[in-house]
Amino acid sequence: MTENPLLIGQGLPPFDALRSEDVEPGITTLLAELEAILTHLEATLTPTWTGLVEPLDRIRERLTWSWGMVSHLMGVKNSPELRTAFETVQPQVVQFLNRLSQSQPIYEAFKALRHSPTWGSLDQAQQRIVTSALQDAELSGVGLSGTSRERFNAIELALAELATQFSNHVLDATKAFSLTLTDPTEVEGLPPSLLSLAAQAARAAGVEGATAESGPWRITLDFPSFGPFMQHSTRRELRETLYRAFIRRAADGEFDNHLLIEQILRLRLEKANLLGFQSFAELSLARKMAPDVDAVAALLAELQATSFPAATQEFIDLQRFAAAQGAPEAAHLQHWDLSFWSERQREARFAFNAEELRPYFPLPQVLDGLFQLAQRLFGVTITAADGEAPVWHADVRYFQIATELGEKIAHFYLDPYSRPAEKRGGAWMDECLGRAKITHNGTSQTRLPVAYLVCNQSPPVDGQPSLMTFRDVETLFHEFGHGLQHMLTQVDYSAAAGINNVEWDAVELPSQFMENWCYDRATLLKMGRHYATGELLPTHYYEKLLAARNYMSGSAMLRQLYFSTLDLELHHRYQPGGSETVTAVRDRVARTTTILPPLPEDAFLCSFGHIFAGGYAAGYYSYKWAEVLSADAFAAFEEVGLDNEPAIAATGRRFRETVLSLGGSRHPMEVFKAFRGREPSTKALLRHSGLLQVA
Repeated sequence: MTENPLLIGQGLPPFDALRSEDVEPGITTLLAELEAILTHLEATLTPTWTGLVEPLDRIRERLTWSWGMVSHLMGVKNSPELRTAFETVQPQVVQFLNRLSQSQPIYEAFKALRHSPTWGSLDQAQQRIVTSALQDAELSGVGLSGTSRERFNAIELALAELATQFSNHVLDATKAFSLTLTDPTEVEGLPPSLLSLAAQAARAAGVEGATAESGPWRITLDFPSFGPFMQHSTRRELRETLYRAFIRRAADGEFDNHLLIEQILRLRLEKANLLGFQSFAELSLARKMAPDVDAVAALLAELQATSFPAATQEFIDLQRFAAAQGAPEAAHLQHWDLSFWSERQREARFAFNAEELRPYFPLPQVLDGLFQLAQRLFGVTITAADGEAPVWHADVRYFQIATELGEKIAHFYLDPYSRPAEKRGGAWMDECLGRAKITHNGTSQTRLPVAYLVCNQSPPVDGQPSLMTFRDVETLFHEFGHGLQHMLTQVDYSAAAGINNVEWDAVELPSQFMENWCYDRATLLKMGRHYATGELLPTHYYEKLLAARNYMSGSAMLRQLYFSTLDLELHHRYQPGGSETVTAVRDRVARTTTILPPLPEDAFLCSFGHIFAGGYAAGYYSYKWAEVLSADAFAAFEEVGLDNEPAIAATGRRFRETVLSLGGSRHPMEVFKAFRGREPSTKALLRHSGLLQVA
């Protein structure tokens, strides 16, 4: 009998062998095995590192290997069969995780280890892991008993199921809507890249013979289609149709997430109350870098005070520009006008548009530039390793990271293209394998980390490579920054290696740090090369990109503050079932964080997966919190001179040896101070955003 792929438990996941029908028997068998191992551990453990922490890690890693493979496929290769299998076994997984985190013998052993004579012999990383384990157990309900524990566990199960439903609804609602255009006048203003993508989408939907030149053209809510359409379509009524569909995703019919939002918020509050917190935000912040809700609110208020007047002026300028172009809607710009007129103003102000740059950023060339930067800063070489790992789709790439001496230290998968039928939107990095010291048959060896890097850019179309917008380039750099922290870690304890045990509001430091390098002259001019002619990116384009970097930066920052503040309000002050509705909270927050208020029917919360199906609940502020860290970290490179190669290399090594190497073995503030020599300041963020003078 062939072994179930989910029971292999080590090495690279066998994506080529796993079938949906393997999920239920594989996970069920695994959980039974782990339950027996856990029961034995509880009866025989000793409160020491080798007698407690190491066997516990083996249990967690064994589950993470198998369940992680299934969860990853839910994001990148979703199907009805996989969903059914996932939803069948998810309750069992949640129940086991509750059992593990609430184990009284294990909790008492951790407390005994913390107060044992051997505590001082543990290194700093080990001590932090033990301290975190104690806090995690307490926040997971280990102190609850009787009906309180039963209710807590029921809430955990319900929240896991609701998050899965929420995510599936967003995926289904996104792919359920399309706009098929047949008249050439309906695609006026659209760039060739979008026409090619829309024709390809039409062919994929069964329209034989669809071409970029003559259509039909299928426009979808998938961002590589939606975004350029909103920027370039001259047909205002079609932009409105598409915009209204976008903000109503998962808000109606069989995919309606409204009720799920209420249930999620109610259950999160109840969970927090059971643990003794007044709000879910307080519970969330208990394991974050920010000390409390007031500190988060203070940062958001500081940035709002600067960005709101800047965004107000930007909107006025946009109205004036549209009026100067004779636009009848200029005095009453609507949401579906903003991307269009912003792009026209950018073209006029900086003499270029986003589409002009696409031919200079084919994915292979961008990867070359990114890999050269990694070598320049961190002394690592990255080479293709395609064929060395099973993949879940033919477009997925596999790469190796090595030292300059050729020693392999990590690998990563890259899944770059949008696949609306099976892959959720957005971009992310996730752990495939984490770094750890593994002992097998008495021999110790280091397991090398492997990362998943997932993006959603336009795929190759009509014989051309994937041509990236500059925003696509920034997104790739962002996710690669997450990957670097996972892959360049030097921590040998899996519980604190890479991003593990890093406070959530510090996790975005390396990712946002890497985005800054997209504007570095040497980096940009190395990776920008025309896909057809081989021509290097002309210097004038670099200068224009640099000049346009802070275009509408007040509006961009205010948008993030809107999301962050709304997230915090929903998880701190909002009372489910009370007099104020979720929509009323949104409108209240919007009064101080938007220039153009949301439409009454705006239901963007129904597709806000970050906080309702991801890890950012009461934590969306993390992007801004960490951006303060990342901007200040990049300023260290600016201070030594971005063209001073010896100094850049030395600063890069220091960044690698601190931020990228130490993972969760030390508190993020300690790590930052080890790199920078001081605590961070908001000044670098405001300067990078062009808002320092406003402040």
